Amino acid sequence: MNPLNKIRKLDQSIWLDLLDREIMNSGKLQSLIDDDDLRGLTSNPSIFEKAISGSSDYDDDITKLSKNEDDNAVIFFDMAIDDIQRAADIFKPVYEETKGTDGFVSLEVSPLLARDTEGTIKQAQDLWKRVDRKNVMIKIPGTKEGLPAIRKCLSKGINVNVTLLFGLPRYREITEAFMSGLEDRLKADKPIDNLASVASFFLSRIDVMVDPMLKKNNADDLVGEIAVASAKKAYQIYLEVIASDRFKKLEAKGAQRQRVLWASTSTKDPSFSDVKYVENIIGRETINTLPMETIDAFRDHGEAARTLTRGIDHANKAMDDLKNTGIDIDEITKNLVDEGIEKFNKAYDKLLKSIADQRRNKN
Repeated sequence: MNPLNKIRKLDQSIWLDLLDREIMNSGKLQSLIDDDDLRGLTSNPSIFEKAISGSSDYDDDITKLSKNEDDNAVIFFDMAIDDIQRAADIFKPVYEETKGTDGFVSLEVSPLLARDTEGTIKQAQDLWKRVDRKNVMIKIPGTKEGLPAIRKCLSKGINVNVTLLFGLPRYREITEAFMSGLEDRLKADKPIDNLASVASFFLSRIDVMVDPMLKKNNADDLVGEIAVASAKKAYQIYLEVIASDRFKKLEAKGAQRQRVLWASTSTKDPSFSDVKYVENIIGRETINTLPMETIDAFRDHGEAARTLTRGIDHANKAMDDLKNTGIDIDEITKNLVDEGIEKFNKAYDKLLKSIADQRRNKN
């Protein structure tokens, strides 16, 4: 049993933060499921940009689709949906084995819609209908404008992966949107027992932004501490939610819990352990979505233990000490959302340009 298998035994699910045709064609994705207990997969504009621009696997599709379509975004989503459907079919046995709690593949709405509630709802419904797989989640950014979209999509029976989540106040709002969406669905006399959602916390980017400020403020003891402390506090909020009377009423009607998913868990600072954002946040009913290099690193030298509920007092103190340095974590997490949207927009623009360039070269 390797360390990845041990994580599964501790009731945390590892998902892969990668999707391309090579990993499916080679059988590597299936071997990760069989050998390492991989339980799901996420995609985003950056992942698709690398897949499409970094290989020739999509050239024929681009040529074929271009014969009847001039919109590069439409061409992209046509190809992305094919990949998502195929990946979902590979994970279908996991979905069935876990009775619909794992085995999910995520597809994101256009990042250009991050501040557009109605546009997000419309595209999420369209993608959900076109993908037509029960074990797919539609990724919706956890922006202020995303909150009503999350509620609406859940009420319509769409599985939702809330992405670009950094701050604890916003996470509380997301749990509210989640429960409200389920309640709306029940009021419409619709079932909620087959509906799944996760809330995706981006972690390492918090330390990337905060650590230079801490060093400048001579608070070196807090360097590398804040992202993990935020994760531990987020999990405490999760435990509060599932213990609440409001959620227990929903659970009695068949509701699944909206698990917390840890994202951005590759280590950016080379002075930290390359499995820092895996080892320190292992907990029940959580997910960690990892890039391939972090999966390989943890398989090689990771240690699996239930760490997420350890050191809560230390986490609280770290957050209090951060505040005492004059650093406003809520302001930082708001900036991180804006930065995340900008990064995905740039990747999306680059992706569409790559499709346009390939079309031009074929003519």
